[in-house]
Amino acid sequence: MERITFDLFKRLYCCFFIVPLLLGRIESKEYIVGDEDGWNSGSNYQRWSQKYSFSVGDVLEFDYVKGQHNVKEVTENAFRTCDTESSGAVLENYESGDDKVHLTQARKYWFVCDIPNHCRGGMKFGIQVTDANTVAPQPSGVEAKPIPPEHSGVDAKPIPPEHSGVLHVLQMAGWNKGHWSSYVIVACGVLLIIP
Repeated sequence: MERITFDLFKRLYCCFFIVPLLLGRIESKEYIVGDEDGWNSGSNYQRWSQKYSFSVGDVLEFDYVKGQHNVKEVTENAFRTCDTESSGAVLENYESGDDKVHLTQARKYWFVCDIPNHCRGGMKFGIQVTDANTVAPQPSGVEAKPIPPEHSGVDAKPIPPEHSGVLHVLQMAGWNKGHWSSYVIVACGVLLIIP
């Protein structure tokens, strides 16, 4: 009887104390670039990016009409000059119209649209991604144009990170990332019924 009580106590402790602590540490955010306007000409994306602090595990979502825009992750020099033709200037290329960029490292990221004249017209921004417990400074020397008040809404929602420990392994194995918390609850339930 004593053994059963102790095992039950361990399982309950894991379910109600350890798992919530772990889940709290791995929560990240998804940011829709440009908020409700998406990734389009006429918005000030550098100003948009300065409203947020980005951490490893966060995701940038670029929503745009495929063929009218694209997203290139580029070097700092390519960002400043809007030159994506130089060798090594483009680090990643996105063209689907619904691109998700997973921020997997603490470093500077630079993004542009390389459709002719779009980058020079302001479709570009740079961000500093930090570890979750670090304050993020914005990239220096980047021009910020005024942004209209109607573009000041916040659209950030918690999501599970794509490249983070156990959740990443489960997602690679085909587990539905939209219902990750359900799997944790099921796992806790299994702990309670297995002897």
